Amino acid sequence: MLVLEMTDSEMLAALTHSIKDHFSIQSNYGSEEVPHKQPFIIGLAGGTASGKATESFYHSLTDEQLEKVSEYNFDHPDAFNTELLLLCMERLKHGHAVSIPNYDVKSHKCIEPDRKVNPSDVIILEGILVLQDQRVRDLMNMKIFVDTVQILMCGLRGGYNVIQLKGEGTLKNVLDQYTKFVKPSFEEFILPSKKHADVIIPRGADNDVAIDLIVQHIRTKLGQHDLCKIHPNVFVIYSTFQIRGMHTLIRDVRATKHDFVFYADRLIRLVVEHGLGHLPFTEKQIITPTGSVYSGVVFCRRLCGVSIIRSGESMENALRACCKGIKIGKILIHGEGDNGRQLIYEKLPADISSRQVLLLDPVLASGSNAIKGISLLLSKGVPESNIIFLNLIAAPEGIHAAVCKKFPKLKIVTSEIDVSLNKDLHVIPGMGEFGDRYFGTDNSDTIVNPDDT
Repeated sequence: MLVLEMTDSEMLAALTHSIKDHFSIQSNYGSEEVPHKQPFIIGLAGGTASGKATESFYHSLTDEQLEKVSEYNFDHPDAFNTELLLLCMERLKHGHAVSIPNYDVKSHKCIEPDRKVNPSDVIILEGILVLQDQRVRDLMNMKIFVDTVQILMCGLRGGYNVIQLKGEGTLKNVLDQYTKFVKPSFEEFILPSKKHADVIIPRGADNDVAIDLIVQHIRTKLGQHDLCKIHPNVFVIYSTFQIRGMHTLIRDVRATKHDFVFYADRLIRLVVEHGLGHLPFTEKQIITPTGSVYSGVVFCRRLCGVSIIRSGESMENALRACCKGIKIGKILIHGEGDNGRQLIYEKLPADISSRQVLLLDPVLASGSNAIKGISLLLSKGVPESNIIFLNLIAAPEGIHAAVCKKFPKLKIVTSEIDVSLNKDLHVIPGMGEFGDRYFGTDNSDTIVNPDDT
């Protein structure tokens, strides 16, 4: 685990160390470079507390600024070298070692030597303003804000600074600085960034429950495909030996039609159930037969399915089994290769623009069919965020270079992400022509979607 400190917050540092302790992983300063793997990046922000001598991205003060250091606002965004931070983070994300400044809190300058930092599976970027800049936020997979009482922060900051001053100042000076710089900056820049947080933690490092939940989430994310870390809208159902076994059966070239359909239907049902879990919901309390109160949820009822003919029709039965009476529309797209795709036929619910839409296609290959289908839904007034695209398998190219690049607000739910596409745009290792294997037809006798492979 790697930690980059952007500013002086002991509360954030304590929380960071608590998370690290759960993983029993040390920072990898000076270790050998590791093979490139997309890291999980956590942004940890909150109000300033007591300072610490490990800041990394403060600007060095000029001689003129040093003469009036008491008038310098260290809690303002301009005090930080955000451009250098972005450069370092980009290099770390791509598996390259970086050198970060060694900022000396007493001289207010960057001193030699710089610190060498190598890539890691988990990167924690901690600092009071790490959620303030959108460019920095866009790098993060998880954004955390530590909510600390203002008066406590004042006391911690004051106590630290009095020790640092070593007789060269008074508590009054520290409180004046807090009133003049720290509190206004907190209210203008830090507190508003709280709205960007995925998780808000009261009481900081003392909140063991919150830390345990965060650690559990990180462990889950580390076990995910790299594309799920890049795209938070991509979801792969949790893999078990049962799921791997069913994939083994349907991918086997020797599988009979009966076995292929049976196990494909089981996997499709799992994907559909998982996809339904991403629908918006409202909380509801009901009374059980025992007279007890149960606090549950009610999912959105205004939804429909849309299958991309022909393979998508194989997923309709599972959707009907899960959602009684659901409306299902159909889209037929035909064409060769990545270009020339044409919409041949479409029949959609008249009120589809007001519904949540489950788009059905068991194989996401190049993504060209998916883009055509999604574009049609958008043209009908369906909000992008209302679309959940369900697949059995997906190629990285179809996810990263096509669908998510063009439609970052929709959700993709799949049971496995395969290795790649070959030169013929077939998914590898894949499962062959899904529609032909499921419906027992010969692809020379029927129109098929190239994305079936």
